[in-house]
Amino acid sequence: MRALPSPLLVVTDRTLVPGGEPALAAHLDALLTGGARWVWFRERDMAQGPREKLARAVLARVRARGGILSIGASAALAADLGADGVHLPGGATPADLAEARRRLPGGLIGVSAHTLEDVGAAARHGADYATLSPIYATSSKPGYGPALGPAALRAAASHGLPVIALGGVTGETARPCRDAGATGIAVMGGLMRGLDPARDAGALLDAWGT
Repeated sequence: MRALPSPLLVVTDRTLVPGGEPALAAHLDALLTGGARWVWFRERDMAQGPREKLARAVLARVRARGGILSIGASAALAADLGADGVHLPGGATPADLAEARRRLPGGLIGVSAHTLEDVGAAARHGADYATLSPIYATSSKPGYGPALGPAALRAAASHGLPVIALGGVTGETARPCRDAGATGIAVMGGLMRGLDPARDAGALLDAWGT
C-alpha cells in the first residue's frame, strides 16, 4: 500500500474562494503555510487553455512550499505540467487507469468513488487511493446522493486501498473518519471559503490528530 503525501487533501474550487479565481494561488499558499501539503486541482468546468494556465500557477505555488499537486481528470495535463499525480473522476475505466499509469509511471493515481463497489474496482485496477463520498451531507456537491456515513469507510477499508473521506468533513467529523478506517480526509468548501486559510488547514490537521 502506497503512503499518501498527507492525511489532508485540499480540493480546489476557485468560485468559492474570497476574491475568486485571481486569489486561488495565494489562497492555496496560505493553506500550505498552515500545514497542508497535498492539493487536488479540480476546476473541471474551465476551458482547456485557461485551466492549464491556472494549473501552472497553482503548481508553482504548491512546489514552492514543498507540496504535492494532483490534477483532476486529465492524466495528459498532469504529465504535461510535470504534476505529481492525477485524480480520475467517478466511472473511470480500467483503460483510464492504465493510461494514467502510462503517462505518470511514478505518479499518484487516485479515483473518485461513490459506492463500495467503486472502491473495490479502484483497488483491482491499480489505483493508489480512492476518495469516497459523500460521507456526510455537503452543500458543495449535493448531487451525489445520501450521506454514506463513517460505517462506509470501515467497509471500504477491507479492500486494502487507502480511502479518503470526502463530503461534509469538518473539524468535528475528521477524527470519526479516522477511527472508522479512513487514511485521510478531503475538504473543498470548508477550506476554499475560509477567510483564514492557514488557521483552517491547521485546525483540520489537529482534529485529525497529526
